[in-house]
Amino acid sequence: MKIRFIPVAAALAAACALTSCGSSGPESGQSDGPEALTVWIMKDSVSDAYLQRFEKDFEAGHGDIRLDVQIQEWDGIGEKITAALASKDAPDVIEVGNTQVAQYAQSGGVLDLSDKVGELKGADWLPGLAEPGKVDGRQYGIPWYAANRVVIYNKDLFAKAAITAPPTTRDEWLRITAKLDRDGTQGIYLPGQNWYTLAGFVWEEGGELAVQNGDSWKGALDTPEALRGMDFYERLQALGQGPKDADEANPPQADVFAEGDVAQIIAVPGGAKIVEQANPDLAGKLGFFPVPGTTADRPGATFTGGSDLIVPLASAHQDAAYEVVRSLAGEKEQTELARAMSYVPNRTSLAGVLEDDEGNAAMAAAAARGRATPNSPQWAAVEATNPIKEYMTAVLTGADPAEAARTASDAISKTLDP
Repeated sequence: MKIRFIPVAAALAAACALTSCGSSGPESGQSDGPEALTVWIMKDSVSDAYLQRFEKDFEAGHGDIRLDVQIQEWDGIGEKITAALASKDAPDVIEVGNTQVAQYAQSGGVLDLSDKVGELKGADWLPGLAEPGKVDGRQYGIPWYAANRVVIYNKDLFAKAAITAPPTTRDEWLRITAKLDRDGTQGIYLPGQNWYTLAGFVWEEGGELAVQNGDSWKGALDTPEALRGMDFYERLQALGQGPKDADEANPPQADVFAEGDVAQIIAVPGGAKIVEQANPDLAGKLGFFPVPGTTADRPGATFTGGSDLIVPLASAHQDAAYEVVRSLAGEKEQTELARAMSYVPNRTSLAGVLEDDEGNAAMAAAAARGRATPNSPQWAAVEATNPIKEYMTAVLTGADPAEAARTASDAISKTLDP
């Protein structure tokens, strides 16, 4: 999600124009009626059926609280949330992208929920959701749900190549993919700018995209560990015909996979449904496995996307807002949400909820080693210009990897510490 920063003064002015951002009820303790809580949920995060059921169950168990759930568009949400946090009439609970918590916490308008982590079973949270929710040692974002990439493969092409089981290590993955990459079949379709996938390879080698030293951040793609991650990406990408200067959206990799001559892609499990819609002949012929790691005892590191829940300091009903967060982040709702939306629950101990579905089970297994992007308030600006994509294309088209990595790292450093 691309976020544009606006000054606090502008945010305050914008907040006055946001008629839909405030809690619709009175100040806590000023009325004998139920507290009315405004909850912002992002469009398409969950189904209407799930929300309606949650509202009914929650209000039945909390007779003193009434929920006003308002669906928000992703377009422009950064400015809208920033303005709401700076206002005196904010919503009570807000869903935010897990990698954006630091940006909002920097404003000083988000409630510190560190004292609630134990009650919310925080020791069991997925790292990819919990870590970006914590800023300077304080927990502002409470993990809600996660999703991450897996390998989707064509079972018929695996069988044709006499491959009887998915790989469990990166070396085995390269060997199998090379075996598949012949006779008109692409071993894998991996576009040259799939930087989320590269991030996982870098983390698996012990590298980082950027590192923090005190209050400063520095790009780290030029470290030996990160360079090994890029080297693995280059070797894997060469076992197919993915473009070196585009990402998975150009062209849509699901459409390419649907043609039937690609053995593997890296995507969220839901991508299989898009493939089957484009080519119904592939229905029931697609399998899934976690991105392999360096050893067979655990999946490889992977980027975890998803959402956290925050409570604005300006909420007039902070205690009641926390009850909403506690419910949504609790075992019952996490189980219901996973089953309804095929998301990974926020707790590692709940991964078994998805074990009956092959794609979701692979996603849940990988989520245990999920990571998030660097937890800097300025990271959104890095993604906006994205020197990582330029770096990947440069390496794949023949540039010196070390030199290209230094250039990208310098660009990241300048953006994170302007």
